[in-house]
Amino acid sequence: MSAIGQLGATVQAPAAKPERSGRRRTAYLLLLPGGLFLLLFFVVPLVSLLAASLYDPNGSIETGFAMTWHWQNFADAMADYARPFGRSLWYAFLTTAFCLLLGYPLAYAIAIKAGRWRNLMLALVIAPFFTSFLIRTLSWKLLLSDNGFVVDFLQTVHILGPDGRLLATTAAVVTGLTYNFLPFMVLPLYASLERIDGRLIEAGGDLFAGPITTFRTVTLPLSMPGVVAGTLLTFIPSAGDYINSQLLGTPKQRMIGNDIQRLFAAGAYPTAAALSVTLMAAIVVLVLLYVRRTGTEELV
Repeated sequence: MSAIGQLGATVQAPAAKPERSGRRRTAYLLLLPGGLFLLLFFVVPLVSLLAASLYDPNGSIETGFAMTWHWQNFADAMADYARPFGRSLWYAFLTTAFCLLLGYPLAYAIAIKAGRWRNLMLALVIAPFFTSFLIRTLSWKLLLSDNGFVVDFLQTVHILGPDGRLLATTAAVVTGLTYNFLPFMVLPLYASLERIDGRLIEAGGDLFAGPITTFRTVTLPLSMPGVVAGTLLTFIPSAGDYINSQLLGTPKQRMIGNDIQRLFAAGAYPTAAALSVTLMAAIVVLVLLYVRRTGTEELV
C-alpha cells in the first residue's frame, strides 16, 4: 500500500509544478498594467527630476542643460528659498492641525451618531470634490474680500478694526488650505471610527469610565490608523500647494510651490528641480519619523 502511495505522489508531482507556475505567471500579468503605470508616470518623472536637479545652473532653454552633477544646486536653492520652504511646512502643519480639530468631531458624528443621516452627511463631505479646486479657492477670495460680509461682520463685532482685513493674510491662506483639504482628513477618520465595535465603548461605561476617559482610552487609540492616514493625506499635498497662497495671500505669504512654479516657468530647471527634490525628501523624512513615533509603521 505504501508503494502505491509513493507511486501516486510521484505521478502527481509533475502536474502540481506547472499549476503553480501558471498561477505565478497569472499574478505577474495582473501586476503588469499597474507596474507599467508606475514606471511611466512615477519612476521615469522622478528620475528625470533628480537628473534635472544636477544640471549645470548656467544652462538655459535655448542652449540646453548639461549634466554636470552640480550638487551645489541644493545648497544654493535652500540658501535663497529657506524662508518660503519653512513657511510651507509651517502652513502645512497648521492646516493639518485645524483639519484634525474640525474633522475628528465631524467624522465621529457621522460614524457613530448620524444614524439614518449618515449617507447624507458623507455626501456633503465629498460634495466639494465635484467643484474645481481653483473655483473653490476663488470662492474664498470673494468671501474674505474687504467688502465681503465676513469682514463686515467681524468689524461690526469689533474683532477686526475699521481698517482690518482677512484677504492677503496668513489666516486667509491657512483657511483656504484647511477648507480644501478637510475631506482628506474626514474620510479616513470616518472609515476608522466606523469599524470600531460599539460594544467596546459600552464596556468602558460598564467599567465606570466617564465619556472623556472612554474616549481617551478606547475610541482614540482604536481610531489612530485613521488619524495617521488623515494627517498624512492632509500634510503632504498642503505642503506643496501654491494655489491658495497665490490667490489668498501676497508675496509675503508665498509658499515653496509658488517659487517652484515660477522657476520652472522661467526656465530655471536646475534650481526648481533641486527645490522639488528637497521638499520631497523633507516630507518623506517627516512622514517616516511621524509614523514611527505613532507606532503605525504598517501604514507605509
